[in-house]
Amino acid sequence: MSTTPTTGWLPASFVHPTHVEVGLGHHLRPIRAEDVDLDMVAVMGSRERLWSIYGDAWGWPPASMTHEQDREDLARHAAEMVTHESFNYALLDTDETALLGCVYIDPPEKPGADAEISWWVVDECVGTDVEAALDALVPRWIAADWPLEQPRYVGRDLSWAEWAALPDLSR
Repeated sequence: MSTTPTTGWLPASFVHPTHVEVGLGHHLRPIRAEDVDLDMVAVMGSRERLWSIYGDAWGWPPASMTHEQDREDLARHAAEMVTHESFNYALLDTDETALLGCVYIDPPEKPGADAEISWWVVDECVGTDVEAALDALVPRWIAADWPLEQPRYVGRDLSWAEWAALPDLSR
């Protein structure tokens, strides 16, 4: 896949992965606007828990999110991946009939890291082998396939509250 990066947080030569096997019949791939029907079910079905994770930091997911707002958000994520501004990977089953979570790889907003990475699974996958496989995969995948030296796993290395308390990077 050819990319045209416009930001400086990753090398211009970097080509982001487009398919990553998670195991147990699941994989990651870049999210697309066309995933909106699957995404709405996943996000709104797990909204309360997702809000407890991302609400204070991102204001997401809003309780009143519409199908069109979600589609626009997914289109923005897809466009940001093309320019390497940030990355959103969907966790999907083999046939891509269910979206079961997402992985976010973002440029740092706080000092001490060269990327900020977080992920989630739908409520039905919490505590399952699928969640354990994703938890094991993400740090290994980042170390093997991404040009990062100090990734920060927000919600894992430190809590979202600890992350929010860090000073913002001056840009």
